[in-house]
Amino acid sequence: MKYITHWLTVVITLAVLVFLRFQDGGLTETARLKSFDYLQSTDAVVESSDIVIVEFDEKSIEAFGQWPWPRDYLADVVNHLRSQGAGLIIMPILFSEEDRAGKDDVLAQTLQGNGVIIAQTGTTQTNKNAVPRGIAKIGDPIPWLFEWPGMLGPIPELGQSADGVGVLNIAPERDGVVRRMPLIMTVAGETYPAMAIETIRVATGAPSYQVKAGATGVQAVRVPGYPTITTDPYARIWLRWNKQFPSVSIMEATQEHVAGKIVVIGLTAEGIGSTIAAPTGTEYAHTPVAVSLQTIINGDNIVRSDLADTYELAYLFVIGMLLIVAARFFHYGVVAGLIILIGAGTVYGSVHIYSTRLLLFDFSWPVITTVLVGLHAVFNRFVSEYMQKQAIKKQFEGYASPTVVKMLQENPDIIKKGVEREISICFSDLRGFTNLGESFGKDVEGLTKVMNGYMDAISQPVLDSNGMIIKYIGDATMHIHNAPVEDPNHPHTAVETGMRMIEAVEEYSAWLKSQGRPGVEMGAGINSGVGFCGEMGSTKRHSYDVLGDDVSLTARFESQCKAYGVLLIVGSDTVRHVENDFFFLKLDNIVVKGKTEPKQIYTVFRVPDDKTDEYEAHRTKHNAMHELYLNTKFDQCAKACDRLKGSFDGKMDLYYDVWIERCKEMKTKLIPANWDGSYVKTTK
Repeated sequence: MKYITHWLTVVITLAVLVFLRFQDGGLTETARLKSFDYLQSTDAVVESSDIVIVEFDEKSIEAFGQWPWPRDYLADVVNHLRSQGAGLIIMPILFSEEDRAGKDDVLAQTLQGNGVIIAQTGTTQTNKNAVPRGIAKIGDPIPWLFEWPGMLGPIPELGQSADGVGVLNIAPERDGVVRRMPLIMTVAGETYPAMAIETIRVATGAPSYQVKAGATGVQAVRVPGYPTITTDPYARIWLRWNKQFPSVSIMEATQEHVAGKIVVIGLTAEGIGSTIAAPTGTEYAHTPVAVSLQTIINGDNIVRSDLADTYELAYLFVIGMLLIVAARFFHYGVVAGLIILIGAGTVYGSVHIYSTRLLLFDFSWPVITTVLVGLHAVFNRFVSEYMQKQAIKKQFEGYASPTVVKMLQENPDIIKKGVEREISICFSDLRGFTNLGESFGKDVEGLTKVMNGYMDAISQPVLDSNGMIIKYIGDATMHIHNAPVEDPNHPHTAVETGMRMIEAVEEYSAWLKSQGRPGVEMGAGINSGVGFCGEMGSTKRHSYDVLGDDVSLTARFESQCKAYGVLLIVGSDTVRHVENDFFFLKLDNIVVKGKTEPKQIYTVFRVPDDKTDEYEAHRTKHNAMHELYLNTKFDQCAKACDRLKGSFDGKMDLYYDVWIERCKEMKTKLIPANWDGSYVKTTK
């Protein structure tokens, strides 16, 4: 799972998406074409004033009989339209065979000089009666043109009589939708114009076309006397399908409908009218002729830049990397907003570019990339953070309270990033283990359960105070306050927790005695100071830890508990913060092993509610005893200690015995004139 959710996998996802777009297979091409359909759907519909569609519809079939009609009927249609003032007449009808009624000569006479353009079609089956149209070439466009094995044209009598012969072939895209129309096609090196551009040639009276080609394909097509038409490399133009054309049945076509307009004959009667798929839906087969012609007339050619693919690939890479970086470093809400912003912004930008400049920019693959890369990056981060939280929970659930564990899960940087801060440290150690262990003999399992109970007893007060247990060292522990979770009152919390630990051990000891086992005690040292907190260890094995001089000093304090006959030793750096919160008694001014500066140490215990005054009176005498010691009045100090025995309910009696021995020792030493009462410890 660690490798699956690595950030590199998101980069691989982006690389795959960019590669797919670079390869531009069916998936990406289809998505891109659908995006272009959407862009065209934003176009306002414009009704043509140049072209009208005259339909051979059901009414026509009823009037003239079944299709195909004798060609003198079609001659009558041309004459009727001409009498009503029609302009050029486009007949997208293939006259490849002679009329069964023998009326070809009638239609041929009618076509001459009447501005009629008839049809031919590229085919894979034959090459017959084709009517080519020469082109003037700049460069060689032939290799780039749509090529057909053959061209099926009208019978020569009609092909030579018509003013123009245009190709009907369309060029559906991969999904079968007609979006582009080739203006020039080729068969065996000969060139053939599409119906729309042949109509423009007839209108201008030009004899042929001009085609400009370069190394990347066809660049433009031009009819002399008419503006240049920009095409794609295959001589295609994009059809702008926002055109709407008035239509009328040939049975009802009057001057009002057709005068001064280009007429496109449309076969719409059931059984004779074929259809094609367009971005706007299903359209009759004659509609692309009208749309392509109107697009050329309007000059509103849709453009797809030759460098569009390059721009889109670069855009994919940029937005993908942006999302990866954002998902790595920013909040989920920011990433979600960025995904929405990029997706919506890309669509809006594409629509804006299209509506203002008729430029096609594919928004489909960028949106797909945005969603897939964005979701993959968010998923990876979520899983990674979940795994990290689970690891933190596993690592700390036995060392910190559920509240602290939850905070660490929500903000792993608290432990990942080392920090130097003031903390309160506590070391504890079990007393009486030897006797307890001997009472179990070879019953290791029983001893283990008892020791686990002891560790639970001393750990619970730490967890309840949101402290952090740094480590268990055999039957000893180390815990801290104010890291990794902040506790502004950490000196107070540390002292209170230390006393609760001792009280918990006293209760546990009472339980042990009730089970016939020896009782136990706990000694603890507490101090406050600066420590460096964070994850430490090797790359494969590490844990949360704390380092610093004050940490080792606290360990020295704990080791002196037995020497002073007390359960808890508190350093002066802690006491100065909370001296009015607890009942402290001064123990000594010592220089611990490995240090040079003396430190005041104290012990602390709870005062029974009914003995406050009594304990205060005893503390006054205790402090007076230390004044005698400081003034080198060791004999008087020893006598004062003897008198203090039994004070504080006997809690300090062992200490006073130790201090009497200290006075005897000090009498044998040479005391400096400016002595500060410090005592150098030679053992840890």
